[in-house]
Amino acid sequence: MSSPRIVVMAGSSRRDALSRKVAAACVAPLEAAGAEVDLVELADHPAPLYNGDLEAESGLPEGIVSLQQRLAAADGLLVVNPEYNGSITPLLKNALDWCSRPNPADRARSGGAVYAGRAAAVVGTSPGALGGMRVLFHVRDILGYLGLQVIPQQLAIGKAGEAVGDDGRLRDPAQREALDKLAQALVDTARRLRS
Repeated sequence: MSSPRIVVMAGSSRRDALSRKVAAACVAPLEAAGAEVDLVELADHPAPLYNGDLEAESGLPEGIVSLQQRLAAADGLLVVNPEYNGSITPLLKNALDWCSRPNPADRARSGGAVYAGRAAAVVGTSPGALGGMRVLFHVRDILGYLGLQVIPQQLAIGKAGEAVGDDGRLRDPAQREALDKLAQALVDTARRLRS
C-alpha cells in the first residue's frame, strides 16, 4: 500500500471550534507522511442521539450510513477532540456508537467492520494549559474497544485558540514536530496493518 487513506475528524461541529482548526492543521503533516486524507465534518453526518428502539424502527440514519462508508474506505483514523468536563464530546461518542451498528444492507461497510484492523491516533485540544490531556485516555479506550489499533503517540494542544497560525500550521515548533511524528507513526502503522 503506497498511500494509506486517513480519516480526520474533530469531535466538535461548532463553527469556530478549536478542534476543527487543529484537525485542519493535521492534514498537511499526514499528507507529508504519505497519506491520502479525508477530512470529515461530523455536521455533514447528522444523527439523533443513539437509541436502540429508534434504530429498530427506522434503521440507520442516512448521515451515519455515509460516514460508515467513509470509515470503511479508510485505513486509519485521527480524532481531534476537545475536552468536555474531562471526557469525550457527546457528538463524537454518538457518531462512533451509531457507526458501530451493522447495516443489514451493507454489512461489509458497517458496524465493527468500519473499525477493525485500522490504525488510530488521538489529539486533544483545550483553551487551558493542559491541552485536553484527560480526554486522550477516554478516546483511546473507546477506539481500542471498537477494534482500532491506537498508536502510542498522542498530542495534547493547550491554549488551542492560539495554536494554529494564519498559515494553517501549528505555531509552536515543538508541537509541530510532535504532530509530524504522530502523523508518520499513524501512516506507517496504517500501511502495515492494511497491507
